[in-house]
Amino acid sequence: MSYWKLFYHVVWATKDRLPLIRPEMEPALYDVMAAKGVKLGGTVFAVGGIENHVHLALAIPPSVAVTEFVGQLKGSSSHFVNRELGTEFRWQNEFGVLSFGLRSLEQVTRYIENQRQHHAENSCIRGLERTES
Repeated sequence: MSYWKLFYHVVWATKDRLPLIRPEMEPALYDVMAAKGVKLGGTVFAVGGIENHVHLALAIPPSVAVTEFVGQLKGSSSHFVNRELGTEFRWQNEFGVLSFGLRSLEQVTRYIENQRQHHAENSCIRGLERTES
């Protein structure tokens, strides 16, 4: 295996930004995303969000395109919610992605894990919340 450290902060929203992510479904939904990330050969450092979008801190191997990796996470998680939780659920087609270095991993992870607080206190970082062009 080659050595690599490719870190990404990825964010995407529910279809039409509807509040489809209920607090009681978050742990299972986030676990499914993390497990799929590992299955694809990546590392998921953090998953967090609110009712209409999610953020992830990821390390993705260079052998997998970011678009393919994110598409697999979105597909498996929406399939899980629709089939296992019995709720009609869809993600928007687009996603946002920013790369960052190892030195920023702790800060990015903390930001993602505290999404509810950031939104409640209006302390979001605008550039990290944008999910559409």
